[in-house]
Amino acid sequence: MIIYFIIGAEIAFWLLIIAGLVLRYILKLRRISIWVFAATPLIDLVLIVLTALDLKNGATANTFHGLSAIYIGVSIAYGKQMIDWADQQFKRFILKTGERPKKLYGKEKGKREALGFVKHIIAYVIGALIIWGMLLILGKDEQTIALYQVWKLWSVVLVIDGLISISYVFFPTKKK
Repeated sequence: MIIYFIIGAEIAFWLLIIAGLVLRYILKLRRISIWVFAATPLIDLVLIVLTALDLKNGATANTFHGLSAIYIGVSIAYGKQMIDWADQQFKRFILKTGERPKKLYGKEKGKREALGFVKHIIAYVIGALIIWGMLLILGKDEQTIALYQVWKLWSVVLVIDGLISISYVFFPTKKK
């Protein structure tokens, strides 16, 4: 059941982004578009509540409950960046006014990768707090072991991402 909530949250997020972009650029309602963009965190709040209710009603925690925590962390940490990306794509493909993104090399790429890793850490901390909050409330037993497994896997992914991201700082790419 929780997978449908996550899918619904993702669809709602992108529908709000598209609505905000249409309001901003097509209908020229900039102030209203800002309110629409600002409403995107409400989707996270709804997902947290639905996940908690699902678990409170006796559902056995599974990978998707952990995924909802990851979704929330990523949405909060990367939300503005995702909106900026969508804004650039909208300008480029719909309005035909945007430019192709500049490919980065060397120190610029290293800096961007390091910043991406910092955002990943922020997403991880938020998601881990949610997972451990669920574990604290529900207890760590057979019903919640999947949450712990998701946290462990995400911890490994974070370390790998950190190694890759930092490698760009110490071994910068060169322009071909």
